[in-house]
Amino acid sequence: MIKRRTNVEQRRALELLASCRDGRTESILLAHGFTIEQMVELLRAGLATATPERVIAGGKPIEVARGRITEVGRRAITTPASGPTHVT
Repeated sequence: MIKRRTNVEQRRALELLASCRDGRTESILLAHGFTIEQMVELLRAGLATATPERVIAGGKPIEVARGRITEVGRRAITTPASGPTHVT
């Protein structure tokens, strides 16, 4: 089993996801300076999940992706960072 370590930006994204019980939308993560590539890394590493969701904006239904932290992600932000800071 490969030990996964989070880098500073991943940890920041996970803390943002953890701060809201319902997770955060892709738009909120983008507004906080995260890229789509960074979000995909979290999903592939099993640190977060994304589910499509329909919401009403400006009176029209739109589809958004809502990210939520996983239990693995929660453990990653509670474990002190040490050694290499990359996800493999």
